[in-house]
Amino acid sequence: MNVDETKIEELVSELTLEEKIAMIHGEGIFQTAGVKRLGIPPLKMSDGPMGVRKEFALKDWTNVGTTDDQVSYLPSNSALAATWNKDIAYKTGQVLGAEARGRGKDVILAPGINIKRSPLCGRNFEYMSEDPKLIEELVVPLIQGIQENDVAACVKHFAANNQETKRLWVDTYMDERTLREIYFPGFYAAIHQGESFTLMGAYNLLYGEHCSQSKFLLTKVLREEWEYDGAVISDWGAVHDTKQAALSGLDIEMSVGPDFDNYYMAKPLYNAVMNGEIEEAYIDTKIRNILRTMYRIKMLGDDRENRNTGTYNDMKHREIILEGARESIILLKNEEDRLPIKKKGLKSIAVIGQNAERVHSDGGGSAEIKALYEISPLLGLKMKLGGNVDIKYAKGYYVPTKEEKEHNWQQHSIEREKELTEEEAKELEKKKQLVLEEINRQGELLLKEAVELAKESDEVIIIGGLDHEYDVEGQDRTDMELPYYQDRLIEEILKVNPKAVVVIMAGSPVEMNRWSDKAKAIVWCWYAGMEGGTALAEVLLGDMNPCGKLPETFPKYLNDSPAHKIGEFGDLNSITYKEGVFVGYRYYDTYDIETEFCFGHGLSYTTFEYQDLNVSVKEINKNDLKVMVEVIIKNTGAMDGAEVVQVYVADKEASIERPIHELKGFSKVFIKAGEEKKVVIILNKNAFGFYDVTSKCFKAEAGEFELRIGSSSRDIRFTKSIELKNSYLYI
Repeated sequence: MNVDETKIEELVSELTLEEKIAMIHGEGIFQTAGVKRLGIPPLKMSDGPMGVRKEFALKDWTNVGTTDDQVSYLPSNSALAATWNKDIAYKTGQVLGAEARGRGKDVILAPGINIKRSPLCGRNFEYMSEDPKLIEELVVPLIQGIQENDVAACVKHFAANNQETKRLWVDTYMDERTLREIYFPGFYAAIHQGESFTLMGAYNLLYGEHCSQSKFLLTKVLREEWEYDGAVISDWGAVHDTKQAALSGLDIEMSVGPDFDNYYMAKPLYNAVMNGEIEEAYIDTKIRNILRTMYRIKMLGDDRENRNTGTYNDMKHREIILEGARESIILLKNEEDRLPIKKKGLKSIAVIGQNAERVHSDGGGSAEIKALYEISPLLGLKMKLGGNVDIKYAKGYYVPTKEEKEHNWQQHSIEREKELTEEEAKELEKKKQLVLEEINRQGELLLKEAVELAKESDEVIIIGGLDHEYDVEGQDRTDMELPYYQDRLIEEILKVNPKAVVVIMAGSPVEMNRWSDKAKAIVWCWYAGMEGGTALAEVLLGDMNPCGKLPETFPKYLNDSPAHKIGEFGDLNSITYKEGVFVGYRYYDTYDIETEFCFGHGLSYTTFEYQDLNVSVKEINKNDLKVMVEVIIKNTGAMDGAEVVQVYVADKEASIERPIHELKGFSKVFIKAGEEKKVVIILNKNAFGFYDVTSKCFKAEAGEFELRIGSSSRDIRFTKSIELKNSYLYI
C-alpha cells in the first residue's frame, strides 16, 4: 500500500537521534516509544494467532486486566488450514483484526506460517501446514482480513524456525533450493499478495546468523530481492548484537525484560552512532519503515480520524468462529458408517477422556488468551442432546498434578541429582517411587471406571489427545505417543465396546498404530476455538457433515518422518535439513512410505464422484502460460456436503530430482445431495517450476507433466498428461 513518502521524510528530518532510538526498541513489554511533540504515538502490539492476548503491565508480565480483556477464542492456525477454505481464512482474519483493533492494538503478532517439518515441534498447533502452496493460499486472505481493520498483521517467524529445542541458539542449514522452494514461499506470498504490513524475525540462526539480525535474510532477501518496505520486528529476545541488528533490515527490537534502555538497539546503539561506529542513516531507514507502517494503519496523517475502531466479543465473531471450527474437523476413518451417531432412540452416552472437559485457550505459550468462554466437547454434547439422553462422563486417564510432575522432572535432572548427598538421594528416590505409585494407582482406578461405564452405555465416545503441556511454546515433544497412558485406555475400551468412537484433539500428529485398525471411527479435531465443542457435537451427531482435510501427513511412526529418518532435529547446536525438499508428503509419496493418514485426507458422510475432466493448455507467450483444469463433482450420497478438489503436478522429464508430485491448486466446493458442480482450477507457470540454483530463480522446463486430480495426495481420481513447449524463468 503506497503512502506519501514526503510526509515521512519531513518527520524523519524533525526527529532527534534520541527520539529515533526510542522508536526502534521496546519501551514496554508490548510497545515502543512514541514522540509526543510530533504527534507520533507508541506502536502497541499483542500476541497472537488465536485471539488477542490478555493485558499486561507496561514494564512486566503482570496481568492488569479485570474482565475487560476477555476476548473471542479463535481456531488455531492448524485448524484453519484443515478447512482448506480461503473464505474462512479471510473471515477469520476479519475477526482477529477487529478484536485486536477493539483492544487498542496496532500490530497483531500473527499469523504463524512456519513449515511443519517435524511432528514433534511444540508450536505446530500455531502453524498451518507442511506444504507451502496450502500456506500461500490461506495466509493471503487471512492477512487481508486482519488488515481491513487498520491493524497490521505480523507474519512470523522468518525463517526456518521449525523446532523449539534450543530455539534461540540452534544454527540451521539447508541447501538454497530447499530454502527457496519450501521455507520461503509462504512469506513471499504474505508480503507480495497479502501485503503484510509487518514481519517478525525468528529466534534461531540460519547459516550462522541469528534470523532477527541476519543481513542475508533481512537485507539481501527481504529488503533487496523482495523489496519489502514494511516494519520488521524481532521475536522477543531474539537480538544478540547491536551492530548486526543495526546494519540488518531489522526495524524494532523487542524483548522480555524491563531493562529497556539497555536493549541492543537502545543506549548501546545510541552510543555507537555518537562514536561514529554506525551511521545514523541506518536508523533513518528503520524509522521510515516504522512510519510507513503507521500511515498504512492510519495512526498518522489525515486518515487518523477515520481509523477503524474495531470491536471484540461481537456475536457475529462467534458465528464465524463456529463456522471455522465446523470445517476444521476431520473424519479420518468411518468403517461400516459408524458415524454419525443416530439420535433416534438414544438413551445413554459414555463420554470418556479428559479432553472432553478440558479447556485449552489459556495455555500453549504466547498463543494463550483469556477467553470469554470455551465450549468443551462434553458441554457441546450436553447442549445438543438435552435432557432425554443420559450422558455420563469418566476421566479415563490420570493427569499428574503440578507437584507430581515436579518430582518426575527431578528424576531426569542430572544437575539436581549431583547436588544431593547420598542420604538426600535415597529420600528423594523414595518420594519419587511413592509419587509414581500414586499416579499408577489413580490411573488404574480411572481406567476401571471408564471400562465399566463403556460396557453399560448405548454409545461410547473417547475424547483424548494432547494438551498444552505438550503442544506448547518453548519445548518439543520427545515422541509421538499419546501421554497419560491413553493408548491403553483406548485399547481396553475397544475390547469391551468395539463400536466406540475415538476422537483425538491435538495440534500435532500422534501415533495411533496400537488401536487404529481396531477402531471403526476416528475423528480428529484441533484446538478449534471457543465453539469447538459445539462443532464437534454437531459432527458426531450428524447435524454437520465433516469436510476438513489433513494439512499435514500423519505418519505411522516418528522414524518414518523425513526430518528424523534423514535430517536432523532436536538437541543439537547445528541442524542440517538433509531431507531437502522432501518434506511431508513429498517424501512419503515419493518413496511410498506407509502412513497412518495421508496429506489431504478427510472423509465425509456423503460420497463424491469425479466426472468429465477437461484440461486446456495455453502458452500465452514466453512469459507465462494458463492451464485450465475443469472437472465435474457430483454428490452421490444422501447428505449435503463439501469436497476439496486437489490438483497435484508431476514433472515427468525434470532435469533434477523432484518429488513424485506437488500440490499446486485446490478448490473447496459445497454440493447438495444428488447435485453436481463444475470446479475450475487455473495453474500458471509457478505450478510447474523448481528453484534453479544456477540461474538463481525458478524455472519451469519444457516437456511432459502429469496433472493428478483427486481427494487427497493418495486418492487420485484422474490423471492427465500435458506438454509445455516453452521454458519459463520467474522469481
